Amino acid sequence: MKRNALRLMVLCAVLAVGLIGCGQKTDPESELQKAVKAMEQTAPAPSAAPVQPASPAPAVQPTQPTPVAPAPPPPAPAQQMNQAMASYKAGNYEDAVTRLQKLRTKAAMTPQQRMALQDAMAAVMTEVYTLAEKGDARAIQAVKQYEQMRNTQR
Repeated sequence: MKRNALRLMVLCAVLAVGLIGCGQKTDPESELQKAVKAMEQTAPAPSAAPVQPASPAPAVQPTQPTPVAPAPPPPAPAQQMNQAMASYKAGNYEDAVTRLQKLRTKAAMTPQQRMALQDAMAAVMTEVYTLAEKGDARAIQAVKQYEQMRNTQR
């Protein structure tokens, strides 16, 4: 019974992703490449604000404790896309899907970058759902991970 429910969920997901892509089968690797290129393009710089003169420093400054080193910044979106593509090519679908989903929810992107990421995600998920339906254990695990991540984000 559970197996039939899983098949039905996979079939529905494949159909949904397929309909989103307008019936056009896309190659996940080429979509990932496009997304990497889009992520490498920098966002247009905001217009420069007029520089205001700095106010003079007070004569006596209170002593402050040594600040704790801030956490390192997250990797740049292009680097994250490269890592996701490497995971996908290596057949590590769970890691690729996780990286794409995290990038999708966390990174600030231009509209073009977001669309490229969405296209790459759709192509990868279509492939992963197809492999899961054929019984690929790595793809099945990636589907479970993806659905778990989606459910926790709601």
